[in-house]
Amino acid sequence: MSRKLRVAIVGAGQVAETVHASYYLSREDLELVAVVDSHAERASEFAAKLGIPHAFSDAGEMYRQCQPDIVSVCTPNRFHHQHVMQALEHGCHVMCEKPPAMTPEQAAEMRDAARKAGKVLAYDFHHRFASDTQLLREQVVAGTLGEIYVTNAKALRRCGVPGWGVFTNKALQGGGPLIDIGIHMLDAAMYVLGFPAVRRVTAHSFQKLGTRKHSGQFGEWDPKTFTVEDALFATLEFQNGGILRLETSFALNIAQQSVMNVEFCGDKAGATLFPAHIYTDEDGQLVTLSQCEVADDNRHFKSMQAFVDHVLGAPVSIADAEQGYLIQQLVAAIYLAAELGTSIDL
Repeated sequence: MSRKLRVAIVGAGQVAETVHASYYLSREDLELVAVVDSHAERASEFAAKLGIPHAFSDAGEMYRQCQPDIVSVCTPNRFHHQHVMQALEHGCHVMCEKPPAMTPEQAAEMRDAARKAGKVLAYDFHHRFASDTQLLREQVVAGTLGEIYVTNAKALRRCGVPGWGVFTNKALQGGGPLIDIGIHMLDAAMYVLGFPAVRRVTAHSFQKLGTRKHSGQFGEWDPKTFTVEDALFATLEFQNGGILRLETSFALNIAQQSVMNVEFCGDKAGATLFPAHIYTDEDGQLVTLSQCEVADDNRHFKSMQAFVDHVLGAPVSIADAEQGYLIQQLVAAIYLAAELGTSIDL
């Protein structure tokens, strides 16, 4: 029997515990051997809580002592590039939280390093792994929707500024809701559409509520240190003539507490993503062609499973380094278009 693959986690935060460590500990063919965090006490507490044998505050020391095969990078966005590159240099396969990095240039370097090392680099764009997303992608390929010419992606919160971590710190995160939650619906939409080439990007960014309020559904934050956008709206024009409209916010005066969904409009049929529902019109009446009663919420598990199975050689799809680079390109173009107040040609 083959030996268990050794796994380490860099960054001892919430997602590291609830998603990455939780999944790795569920598999008998993996051994979670180490956790790294710049705060030694946090790393030690994380390791003790989950029964991980080694805790470090220095990643270099962890690689020397533990020699992992797989590394999860769960640090703030600013450090993704550094930690992914370090893991690849030590011959590890890498699962990195989104976004890939702070810039497209960094994402490209990470992609190229993974190719050179012959290692798997995946990103946790977990919404594309929902059965809903897979169903819609299959139906788009089959031509059920026809030509999709309008896509509306929404990742909106009425007052959902994260009260923990560094989500309101632009220097560490690179941005606000776009790079945190909007990127998820952008990726899901692009995946379903088959990553069509983008011709032009237009965007408008706002900071109206995050610097005035201080509490919401996810706790409190300091409005004095709120340096990210609290809402952003963008339009992507595709080379094929279609458009994708993206709306995302941490704070926006809408009726719903939150909206995370994508709507596709084709010339044969339309669809919404969560839960998957494909429909058309016949003489003014809505006709359902296919429907899931409840959205698949096992997305994180399926994302992690796909990554590990891919590392083990299974022919499964992952959110790979090339697609991560393409999404990072779009995020950068959206932010630039918003900053300049003009359209950006790609």
